[in-house]
Amino acid sequence: MKALALFSGGLDSTLAIRLVQDQNIDVIGFHFKSPFHSSNDECGVLKTAENLSIPLETLEADQDYLDIIKNPRFGYGKNLNPCIDCRIFILKKAKAIASTVDASFLFTGEVLGERPMSQTMKALRLIERETELEQQILRPLSAKLLPITEAEEQGWIDRGRLLDIHGRSRRRQLELAKAYGFTSFPTPAGGCLLTVKEFAAKMRDLLKWKNDVDFRDVNLLKIGRHFRLGNAKIIVGRDEAENDRLLALRKDEELCFEVPDCGSPVTLLQGASGTRTAIETAAALTLRYSDNTAPRATVMYGSTDLNRAITVRSLDVSDIESLRVK
Repeated sequence: MKALALFSGGLDSTLAIRLVQDQNIDVIGFHFKSPFHSSNDECGVLKTAENLSIPLETLEADQDYLDIIKNPRFGYGKNLNPCIDCRIFILKKAKAIASTVDASFLFTGEVLGERPMSQTMKALRLIERETELEQQILRPLSAKLLPITEAEEQGWIDRGRLLDIHGRSRRRQLELAKAYGFTSFPTPAGGCLLTVKEFAAKMRDLLKWKNDVDFRDVNLLKIGRHFRLGNAKIIVGRDEAENDRLLALRKDEELCFEVPDCGSPVTLLQGASGTRTAIETAAALTLRYSDNTAPRATVMYGSTDLNRAITVRSLDVSDIESLRVK
């Protein structure tokens, strides 16, 4: 008997796998790589899968996934998180993979009541209907609180050995982890960046100003300080690592800025790059976040090379805040 587990690498999905493995079922992990996951610790996921002795099927998000972020059929949560649409999308992918690996059923680490949008009884039933997986998704951590599934009806798995965890407390999960001898696992912090107010504001701004959003755009949202001047977007690196990432992701037509002869951020200017106002603003922000404390200084900029110079005044706090994406 084989089963396919939706596997994030987190504690809940790890415990769900062990509960199913305890009933002599071969488990195959399915890991969906979302660009909005706060860590995307691929090494950690692979290591946990190795410790669980499960093969792992991995699928990266595609453009269709970005489309549901733009226009979720079932709406957003508190911020810009389309949790129900996201879950439907992932489960449909898992359903297709389950048939290729000859898995008899799917299961997840979901806990009833743990997430307010996607893990209520109503939401779980809706997701099952939309994916045409009624009675086919086992949720071992909360199974005793949920309708019986095909796997239980058929005797593939013993419902009596499953759990009845409910709510957002992780006390019982931590107790079970200790019983299994798990010594390290991710903390409950983190998760989907779209649930984070600051990131959601940047994503909402991006969707407002750009129609053809791609994964490069999403990756840039994770880097630096973000400012908006009409259709011009200005991103200022916060440290050397972010400076390197901005340079790596920059397109040829976009302008870069640096303050010479001092510690300086790399600043990226997207859109309206030929306008004097946008160039002056990007240069002034670069100066403001550099180690140069002069009220007025020269900033170098350019596309392929920093071969142009502009002298600007540093911005004050109120000007900066009026430009900040928030």
